[in-house]
Amino acid sequence: MNNQSYEQVEMRIPAKAEYVGLVRLSMSGILNRQGFSYDDIEDVKIALSEALTNAVKHAYSNQEDGQISVGFVMFEDKIEIIVSDSGKSFDYEQKKRELGPYSEEENINFLREGGLGLFLIETLMDDVKVHKDQGVTISMSKYLMAKEVQQHDQDQGNGQLQKR
Repeated sequence: MNNQSYEQVEMRIPAKAEYVGLVRLSMSGILNRQGFSYDDIEDVKIALSEALTNAVKHAYSNQEDGQISVGFVMFEDKIEIIVSDSGKSFDYEQKKRELGPYSEEENINFLREGGLGLFLIETLMDDVKVHKDQGVTISMSKYLMAKEVQQHDQDQGNGQLQKR
């Protein structure tokens, strides 16, 4: 991490579908407090739900009582969300290669099953990293666009929109 100041909230939940809503609700409150727009909160809600659902469905077999850790790291200009489990891992890059790119021309009724959650996460978030040591950790970031608009207004004289 850089020297930028931040605050952090951590949660640990059972790897069960009924706890996904609890994490989503907490995330909505955190992003609202940080000043994210309604649309950005909805995008992050979908991405977080996909990451949690993947962990619930794929990380642990039905016999295991697994845990999912969720961290929210709030910087001045972005939020970083870390979802990790210690269950079964997978090769993210290989999965993307196997699925191939999605096309706007594809009929929604015939989209390939599997991997759509990863596609949604990458589409909705500004930065996504997947680590697969001892389980899977997904780190995803969303920049606070209001800060960029304010910066643009301040820099209007030189016509530059600068991302902080």
